[in-house]
Amino acid sequence: MTTHNDDVDWDRWPVADYLRENYREVHPSDAAVIAHHSAFYRRFPPGAIARSVEFGAGPNLYPLILASGASRRIDAVEAGASNVAYLQDQICHRLDASWRPFHALCRRLNPDVPATLAGALAHVNVVHADVRSLPPGSYELASMHFVAEGATEDFAEFAEFCRTFVRAVEPGGHLVAAFMENMPTHRIGPASRWPGCPVGPATVTEVFTPLTRDLDVTHIDTDPTLPAYGDSGMVLLTGVAEAV
Repeated sequence: MTTHNDDVDWDRWPVADYLRENYREVHPSDAAVIAHHSAFYRRFPPGAIARSVEFGAGPNLYPLILASGASRRIDAVEAGASNVAYLQDQICHRLDASWRPFHALCRRLNPDVPATLAGALAHVNVVHADVRSLPPGSYELASMHFVAEGATEDFAEFAEFCRTFVRAVEPGGHLVAAFMENMPTHRIGPASRWPGCPVGPATVTEVFTPLTRDLDVTHIDTDPTLPAYGDSGMVLLTGVAEAV
């Protein structure tokens, strides 16, 4: 049977295992995503974006750090209770030292990122909500990392998540995203199983072409320093939203 988003208990996302497997150091793929996204964010003067959204934030802080170079307010919208708790703990109470090298790289590639990690995350507002409930046109910029293809095994639902992502910004709003390429259903930690919808540059381009203009889709090869989830790399995207 095909697993859909609503079949999954996202409140039980294994935050500690996920961070241990993926974000306790800056992997080459992280550095490549950060370099790509930093070039995107350098288009904007500091504070030029009044409101941006991290669409399905998860516990990954580096997209929030990147957005702080241009955004006065960043809504980190996340449905899973365990991810929300981690974000709130990081932003309100303590910061894991492992995020400092990520911040240093983001700031090196875009000096508009605030000088401290805490300063960068001071722009963030954690929102415990399903991204599908976001009112259309709420933001000037939307960012998404490893969400649509990791939320379902169904391609039609993947495409609908992408449309919802585009609709979150006003027409003419800016988009930046990263997808795992050909990610299958996979395990995180010793036992937990999570959905995957295999996509690549061609399918991402197919989905986003009617929704955007100035679309740019690029690829990063698989990273041997990351767990062998079964993916074949990453797909990176920038674009401008059309009316959807």
